[in-house]
Amino acid sequence: MEEIQILGYVGALAVGLILGLMGSGGSLMAVPIFTYLFHISPVTTTAYSLFVVGTSASISTLKNLKKGLINVRLALIFAIPAFIAVFCVRRFLIPVLPDELFRWGNLIVSRDTTIMVLFALLLLAASFAMIFKRMPKVGFEGRIKCNATFLFLEGALVGAITGIVGIGGGFLIIPALVFLLKLPMREAIATSLFIIALKSLIGFLGDVGNLQINWLFLLSFTFLSIFGILLGSYFSVFVKAEKLKKSFGWFVLTIALFVLYKELF
Repeated sequence: MEEIQILGYVGALAVGLILGLMGSGGSLMAVPIFTYLFHISPVTTTAYSLFVVGTSASISTLKNLKKGLINVRLALIFAIPAFIAVFCVRRFLIPVLPDELFRWGNLIVSRDTTIMVLFALLLLAASFAMIFKRMPKVGFEGRIKCNATFLFLEGALVGAITGIVGIGGGFLIIPALVFLLKLPMREAIATSLFIIALKSLIGFLGDVGNLQINWLFLLSFTFLSIFGILLGSYFSVFVKAEKLKKSFGWFVLTIALFVLYKELF
């Protein structure tokens, strides 16, 4: 096994660790690991990312259900349109996209490059949100007011983004749950993992039959991520979320700039 692939498997552990600690961010690492360390095409990479993140998040979701941390009603309002959007994108849109999307003079814009550049731009947005936005304090008082229409539309948008670039979308889901619906942070993280788990696995189902999947590799990577998420869930009790969020934000910013450099230069 090459050294760069060993680093990739260490990254698999980190994917789960970040998910367990923060409730999001796993796929922000999984996509570049698959693409640049294992040299897998972006379309297959996004499918693998959905499976790894969805399966890993499911482990934490089972624990959070037992603890009563998941707001199932709000999760379903958000998740149902996300399910539909991510499945349709993976099943019907991605397979028909041509390898060469368009030409602009001598510049050829490919499907793979477009996916990775869009992914990098989302990383930039996520990194700025993590670095510069303060997390609200845990323990909101009062009744939750839910704008069901807005939540439904955001669910569909996050589902479409998930389908295209293979990310769980926790960095988009958690702010909606906390700022709009006033969920306490621990409940928002748990609910986010529940949504991520379901929509990622449903999105992956849209790829079954469309892609040739290396199940031995994928299951090995996923097993390490599951171990990582168990570690992350344990250490989340001892780590300050605000400090971790900023540090990870700078790391995500570095990944975004690296992806843009690799794809555009």
